[in-house]
Amino acid sequence: MCRRNRHMFRDQRKAWHEDFEPGCPNHDATLGLERNSGRMPRRNRVDPWGDLHAVPSRGLFTGNRGCLIDEAGHLTRHHNGSLWITCRTRFRDWKHPLDAPRTWTPLFFLDDAVALAAGHRPCGFCRRDDYLDYRDAVTLSTGAGRLLLAADLNRRIAAERHRRGRGLVRAPDRILSTCELDALPSGTVVVDPVTRIPHLVTNRHLQAFAFDGWGPPRERPHNVNMEVLTPPTSVEALRNGFAPRLHPTASGYCELSDSLS
Repeated sequence: MCRRNRHMFRDQRKAWHEDFEPGCPNHDATLGLERNSGRMPRRNRVDPWGDLHAVPSRGLFTGNRGCLIDEAGHLTRHHNGSLWITCRTRFRDWKHPLDAPRTWTPLFFLDDAVALAAGHRPCGFCRRDDYLDYRDAVTLSTGAGRLLLAADLNRRIAAERHRRGRGLVRAPDRILSTCELDALPSGTVVVDPVTRIPHLVTNRHLQAFAFDGWGPPRERPHNVNMEVLTPPTSVEALRNGFAPRLHPTASGYCELSDSLS
């Protein structure tokens, strides 16, 4: 597992402040509870393509990709910058508004599989252990003589997310790779060739994405190639020991010993 890999790089580690996330949210679990206030849900739920939707389901994680709204609180940007992180929904009782201008805009994800597919990575501050596991797994896959920095990861993932384009809907601009399904690690998200619906890959099954959870498992076929939505950097992280935190609807899900909150 990746936690053992981490010991390989112990002597190379940078000080905490050198790998700090300048965009890490200060947030609280009350973020996004519009359903209790009688308001329509905000367009801040992320699908595996990386696009934003207004649906009640929130998911396991929050995160951000910069400030996405204007002075009136209207969504005007798909993303703002290359720092795309996934964060805990509760951290040190810090709070942050959902729609404040001139600051990062909170987004919500079903789980790590969706966040990775969308082009995000774990935050290096509020999800420090997960970030280190992710970073070490990617470093191991590259064979680099030094640990990759957060900026290195950001550049790699940014280059793998989108072709040039603009607008709030960027699914048509996503860069997809192709891989034999048998070679993909659990936690990868692939695209159904007929319906174009993203599906979670687990050890034995495929499950269609929905905002309230992964759909019923169907047998994972063999000897077929699939289009892969998860960026190659994150696929390598999964292949080299990063353990994603999945929604309980994922096939083979088991509760992790350390709580997210």
